[in-house]
Amino acid sequence: MSDPARLRGAAEALGAPMPALLAGARHLAASVVLGRHGRRRPGQGDEFWQYRPAIPGDEAREIDWRRSGRSDAHFVRQKEWQAAQSVMLWVDPSRSMDFASTSALPRKGDRAAELSLALAILLIRGGERVGLSGRDLPPRTGEVQLMRLAEALGHADEAEYGAPAAREMPSRSRAVFASDFLGDMGPVRDALTEAADRGVSGLLLQVLDPQEEAFPFDGRTIFESMGGTIRHETLKAGDLRGRYLARLAERKAELAELARITGWQVHCHHTDRAASTALLWSYTALERVV
Repeated sequence: MSDPARLRGAAEALGAPMPALLAGARHLAASVVLGRHGRRRPGQGDEFWQYRPAIPGDEAREIDWRRSGRSDAHFVRQKEWQAAQSVMLWVDPSRSMDFASTSALPRKGDRAAELSLALAILLIRGGERVGLSGRDLPPRTGEVQLMRLAEALGHADEAEYGAPAAREMPSRSRAVFASDFLGDMGPVRDALTEAADRGVSGLLLQVLDPQEEAFPFDGRTIFESMGGTIRHETLKAGDLRGRYLARLAERKAELAELARITGWQVHCHHTDRAASTALLWSYTALERVV
């Protein structure tokens, strides 16, 4: 591309989604008041966490003699665990995530990307390493990594439905899968099983449009997938509502059971709800998984 004007136009088009996504994620992260970051478990670090009674096997140098002098027992001064951990994100890039029922609502993919990037901002701010599965982006920390994440999250796939992969996730790390989880559950089940075998724990964040939850259709309706490969026409859409809602409830129950078996946690977020609520849940839930 030798034409400077065309080169600049192509570069601006390529980079346009990234600043908006990053700015939105920073604003979202700033809206969540977390206080001082803490892992709330003992380990290597500089910050005081709590006193605990001394037990046989504790060395004399671990005893806090000043605190122990105020009682008849000996106490150990524990510091808060501060070693950086790896957190891998997978944000469904498929066509299914392009859906938004009205122009007033964000696309599911945009909301999932913004939530995930805002979560990365909070985690990196707390000293964790964050990577992106499926985009060859291993876990790192720092501002440059946030830029890489923002750029990678701006790219979509042509597949109708996405599938996470656990092979890129370091053993004993944590992970977040963000998707509508409306496609084939086989790959999701395989990824969660593999992740659990590798000692990876994490969260399933299901992002749905409110129309997908309510099924407000009646009469003649044409249903078509976002990629156009699936199409169904009916004259009595209202008759499908009961079966659809039952299938959706079954899918949610399956996700909950998978999470229970593998030790993960699951949360359903609707795009007409405040993103900050889902972000706060995700952050605090990650703090609880080990």
